[in-house]
Amino acid sequence: MLKTLFSAALLFLGYISIVDATVVEFKTSQGAFQVNLFDQSTPKTVENFLNYVDEQHYTNAVIHRVALSFVVQGGGFTFEGDLPLTRIDTNSPVINEPVYSNVKGTIAMAKLANNPDSATDQWFFNLANNANNLDKQNGGFTVFGQVIGDGMKVIEKIAQLQLCDKSSNGDGIPVAIDSTVQRCADISGLSIENFVVIEHITIIDSSSVTDADLSPTKNTLLSQVFEPEKSSSGGAMAWLSLFVLFITAHRKLNTTIRLD
Repeated sequence: MLKTLFSAALLFLGYISIVDATVVEFKTSQGAFQVNLFDQSTPKTVENFLNYVDEQHYTNAVIHRVALSFVVQGGGFTFEGDLPLTRIDTNSPVINEPVYSNVKGTIAMAKLANNPDSATDQWFFNLANNANNLDKQNGGFTVFGQVIGDGMKVIEKIAQLQLCDKSSNGDGIPVAIDSTVQRCADISGLSIENFVVIEHITIIDSSSVTDADLSPTKNTLLSQVFEPEKSSSGGAMAWLSLFVLFITAHRKLNTTIRLD
């Protein structure tokens, strides 16, 4: 009887538990790097991101913006042979979860101005410590992962490419061109090989704990501290505790019966 109950409990817990962290790999035309996602602290954002990954939304998207010493941004556009870049259709916006600080080496969600809960598919990597700028702007920007290993070398390599189609503030599209024969004025004649293409993003580690060696910096600049929604893993632990209490009571009852 107890063995049957225990097996049923384990099966139930297996259904309702969720992973607390995930490592994904970005493979781009300029190299690959890995990012550890904060599943437990920013669950809605990570779920949103992984949904896009599962839908192959980011495959063949391009890095469409570099702001020097600030951010590298992508996830929302493709190149289909001519400019402007083509916007990819998005899912519904995700709730803002500004738990962590926008320090160098983190990935965060981009969103519309004056709309904290407007993030969809676009993300950016912080090239510097942008806390004073981004942690309190527009309700704070959701940092949902951290680049691990030597991954920032690839991101910084992308940031050092020639920037074309620049905006008034100097932001531009990073392109790999031979400056001796090609110029930004000729960008309309470039091919997809000249852009930084996201070939694919894959989950390489979905273990229950992958962030044990990380110590992300908390966002302390918001006047109101954000508390993430409780994940279903907390419910699983509650059910496990009830099950343990049941087993303990059952054993005590059997012991009492035998003693009588």
